[in-house]
Amino acid sequence: MNYGIVLKVLGSILMVESIFMLPSLVISIYTKQGDLYGFLTTIVVTLALGLILALKKNKGKSINAKEGLAIVSIGWLLVSLFGALPLYISGSTRTYIDAVFEIVSGFTTTGATVIPNVEGLPMGILFWRSITHWIGGMGILVFTLALLPALGIGGFQIFKAESPGPIAGKIAPRIKDTAKILYGTYLTITIMQVVLLKIGGMSIFESLVYTFGSVGTGGFATKNASVGAYTSTYIHMVIGIFMVLSGVNFSIYYSLFKGRIKEMLQDEELRLYLIIILLAVVSIGINLYRTTYSNGSLAFRDSFFQVGSIMTTTGYSTANFDLWPTFSKGILLLLMFIGGSAGSTAGGMKVVRILITLKLIKREVLKIFHPRAMRPVKLNGRILPNETIAGIYSFTGLYIIIFAISTILVTVEGVDLVSAMSSVAATLGNIGPGLGFVGPTSTFNGYSQITKVFFSLLMLLGRLELFTIIALLAPKNWRREV
Repeated sequence: MNYGIVLKVLGSILMVESIFMLPSLVISIYTKQGDLYGFLTTIVVTLALGLILALKKNKGKSINAKEGLAIVSIGWLLVSLFGALPLYISGSTRTYIDAVFEIVSGFTTTGATVIPNVEGLPMGILFWRSITHWIGGMGILVFTLALLPALGIGGFQIFKAESPGPIAGKIAPRIKDTAKILYGTYLTITIMQVVLLKIGGMSIFESLVYTFGSVGTGGFATKNASVGAYTSTYIHMVIGIFMVLSGVNFSIYYSLFKGRIKEMLQDEELRLYLIIILLAVVSIGINLYRTTYSNGSLAFRDSFFQVGSIMTTTGYSTANFDLWPTFSKGILLLLMFIGGSAGSTAGGMKVVRILITLKLIKREVLKIFHPRAMRPVKLNGRILPNETIAGIYSFTGLYIIIFAISTILVTVEGVDLVSAMSSVAATLGNIGPGLGFVGPTSTFNGYSQITKVFFSLLMLLGRLELFTIIALLAPKNWRREV
């Protein structure tokens, strides 16, 4: 283990985090709402520690698998622990554990909250909560690679460990160039939505907050009623459309930019992603119109928004979907597990894994009739290696095991089974709101402190796709090369 390079990169990550706090510091100075000391103290401490670690001497600049796993796992823990300080110091949360839960929820783009009245928070804290979505959506470590070319040597191990999805591919030959392309696309989409929301009547502050929440697929809001506090259909549709766009693999936009339209349209994951959204919107829209809504256009508007929000694991709401018919809630619960596309800012199991699983099922059925036939599994015309298929089997099995065990553990709190299941699904899948006890009008504040720590771990597990954290907890791997 090259501890020198690990500490050096971790120091750089802390310095990047302190820089991201500066806009919130400026807002706190301007608004004078009591959060200035929290940001000032945190920035000084984080920056000082980052500088100390970054100046650490190392034996080389090569980052291997073990170093990559350590940097990603410890890096996410560090940014969460330090990122929680402004909330705790300013008194925005009752305990430090609550603050950690809130910021882990922010960085992992979950959007679950323990704060009952977000409208009472200082504007600086509101902005910091939301900007963590934007940072965590694409990955703070990938952002570090984009800013610091010196860390690009061997940096693919970091990119691979942090990137969502079963296949981490580089758009450009060098990983720092890939990171810059991804963030360039990310920034472009962000600016577009900010402008559109401002046109719709939102203030610059609100436009930024809701853009960070929807482009980062996080879901933190400035209102207790989330997006439902705004009655504008225009605002609902803009946020809904950008949530769906942010659930698409960002490499698709690079193909679009390069004029490779045919390649984009033939992407199997994109097609399945859009088909699932279309079927869910139509099914829920019809169900709502027949049972709950008297206005058909309103039924389909809310259906589109909630399907887009849950499918992309954003977590915004325009209606209390916990009061919807069981059929509609069942579809939303199913979408919680599917999630968005690989290579997007969305959470969940990812559409590509569902797609490949369906292909594997089809192959096994065909083998019954043609046992000797060789039928390789292909994705977008390319044969998938056995390692990728085995990884999908392992991920799916582990996801189900963690979900089942976690649900049982949460029931110890005394909540009903639906609430326990949706709480775990909402945190493990980085979704935010669930059903029942943690519905769209409720928070996670009713859970005990130890359960909040457990949910924080589940959010990190979900964002780093299980194996990165699991590998960190396997001590034998640290005594030999992975």
